[in-house]
Amino acid sequence: MSRMPWMRSHRTALAATAVTPLLLTAWAAGPARAHGAPTDPVSRVYACSPDGGSASRSAACRAAVASNGAPFTAWDNLRIANVSGRDRQVVPDGELCSGGLPVYRGLDLARADWPSTRLTPGADLTMRYVSTIPHTGTFKLYLTEPGYDPAKPLSWSDLPEKPFAQVKDPALTNGAYRIRATLPSDRTGRHVLYTIWQNSSTPDTYYSCSDVVFPASGGGDAGRDNGRTTASPSSAAEPRKTVSPAPSASVDAESRRTRNAAAPDSTPVANTGGTSTRPSTPMLAGGAAAVLVLTGGAALALRLRRR
Repeated sequence: MSRMPWMRSHRTALAATAVTPLLLTAWAAGPARAHGAPTDPVSRVYACSPDGGSASRSAACRAAVASNGAPFTAWDNLRIANVSGRDRQVVPDGELCSGGLPVYRGLDLARADWPSTRLTPGADLTMRYVSTIPHTGTFKLYLTEPGYDPAKPLSWSDLPEKPFAQVKDPALTNGAYRIRATLPSDRTGRHVLYTIWQNSSTPDTYYSCSDVVFPASGGGDAGRDNGRTTASPSSAAEPRKTVSPAPSASVDAESRRTRNAAAPDSTPVANTGGTSTRPSTPMLAGGAAAVLVLTGGAALALRLRRR
């Protein structure tokens, strides 16, 4: 009978060492989720995020954050699960930029001063879509119809039925997809470049609004770079100003996400509780728990072996 406590302790140690690999396996096999948004032409959610540099301090971004009640920290997580191509049925009119998600509602404000990117009608466009984890899927690019009024909420009727460009399974290179397309040649003034990324390797669909400005016919294109120049948030006629994030902020943000690219991610679909979390947070919590269990089990086994 005097040996019974030792036997119980021995069995406990064996159970701990047996459960630890199972916990590690379950953690590593968690559902991987892609995350992403356009940074060029800059999307509203990225421009107004803490990583958005000077653009995040614009009047439109301040109003968007105030409407949200929280900053757009999870700028790469604007997604809805199980849409399966039913975008116009799932996302309500007037809520296209937020995807109908309350935590991003500030992006739907009808304003003509969102941070914007200057484009040239009919030019070649290379969209830079930053992403965390490589996934297969189809990008669809829409441009608001001629006569679009930015002072009104964006509706599906403002977009054509078919995208002007559709790209399937582009490669993720240096932390970004590069979507190449030719812009329509009949747009002038302020418009919205609406991007839908429907994953095929996850159930998620991502939505984003990039505000763009086309010069009027005969307008100067000084400083053109691959058909694209940048404009200040308020007017395309002002001298060229870069409204994209400062290089250091952009590089730091992409570096942080690239370091996490190989890790599994279990972020829930768009946090609607009013606060946002970094995609890496659940992964770090799960990894720490697994390491603690492994360390505790090994220490217990060592102590018992010395008795």
